[in-house]
Order: sequence, then structure tokens, then C-alpha cells
Amino acid sequence: MNEKNTPCELCLSRKFSMFSGLSEEHLCNLSDNKNLISHKKGQMLFYEGTKPLGVFCVSNGIVKVFKTASNGKEQIIRLAQKGDFLGYTSLLGEDSYSNSAMIVEDAKICFIPKETFLNILAEDNNFHKRLTKSVCQSLGIMENQLTDATQKTIRERLAFTLIKLSDSYGVDGGDNRKIDLVLTREEIAGLVGTATETVIRLLSEFKKDELIKFEGKKIIVLDKKGLARLSDFYNN
Repeated sequence: MNEKNTPCELCLSRKFSMFSGLSEEHLCNLSDNKNLISHKKGQMLFYEGTKPLGVFCVSNGIVKVFKTASNGKEQIIRLAQKGDFLGYTSLLGEDSYSNSAMIVEDAKICFIPKETFLNILAEDNNFHKRLTKSVCQSLGIMENQLTDATQKTIRERLAFTLIKLSDSYGVDGGDNRKIDLVLTREEIAGLVGTATETVIRLLSEFKKDELIKFEGKKIIVLDKKGLARLSDFYNN
């Protein structure tokens, strides 16, 4: 659903994005050409194999970026939140999307047309540098994920995933930290790269060991240090 565009200079999420340092001229250009669209949980933002027509910037909400294996199982690449860009690597590479994106929590997302995005990239050296740095960081994350997949056990990967979710989406509650994000067991399995049944069994074991507990569908981390030891975090 299209909504009235919030001017980019007034957007609260912009300070979290690579657009944070743009000049007034480029901000006005963005505001004039973008479209702010509301998306409901479960809606697809784009599909693997289709051609990008622009770039998506998350204003609020959560989007999962994933690949679908030949057996139909999802491997979640990352969870994008406010300020994050989506689809820009495929756009810059003049290639089809290498993955798909789906709304996990109701979201408002700005769509920036290809021509507008590339013009700003060509005219703003600082933005160009930030974008290049982001691409390099994304490659580094992918390398780490590949290393983890081959060298870490599933138990270690799940513990590390819970730590990262706690850091990114955690809400303080004294010594505990609630992951303020509802993910299905299938989605957690997609993040870890394993079977859903394995995640269900390991989460039950983590609960028994008092590392976590459940509040409805949400997970509360009780012992972050314990999870860190379990994930072999300090030895990486």
C-alpha cells in the first residue's frame, strides 16, 4: 500500500542508513522520486532470479533475505531492519536478484528507482565510499557464515545465532534479554542452516540448561555468557 512520502530530511530511520550524510540537494532528489510502501507480514518484497528496478530502504519493520535450496528449505542470509538497504548489490552488478526477501514484521519500505540511486552514487563521493565499505562488509559476513557452516557444530551455531539476535533485537529486562522478534522454528533453522526438528530439540535443551526461556513465541536469553561459551565465541 502506497503512503504519503515522508521527506527524507525528516525520516528518523535515515540516521541508521547510508543516506545519513547526504547533501540537502540529494535528499530533496530522493524525496521527489522515492515511494514509501507499507507491507504486511508474509508479503514478498522481491524474488530470486528477477531483475532489480531500484533499491529498497527499510524505514521500519523486519525483512528476511533468504535463498531457497533445491529441496525447498530456506537458508536465511540476514534479517534487515530500519536503515538497511536491500537489492543494491544486484543493481550495481547489473544482475538478477541472487536471493529473495520477505516481510517478517509489518514494514514500511522506501523504493528508490535505479536512475535516482545511481545518480546520487555518481555525484556523492562519501556515499560511494560508504556503499563500497558496506559491500566489502557483506562479503566478509558471507565468508564468516561459510566458515561457521563448515567448522562449527549446529549447537554452536544456534548459540551464536541467539546471541546475535539478542544483540540486534534484544529488550533489556534486568539480567535477562528478550528477543523482541517473533521467528518461527523454521526461520531459526534457516538462520542456523539446519533442520527444524534439530532446532526444536536444541532449544528445549537450552531451556533445560537455563540458558533461555520462552515467553509466548518469543525467546528470553537468561545466560548470555553461557551461550557465548557454548558457541565458542571467545575462541573466534
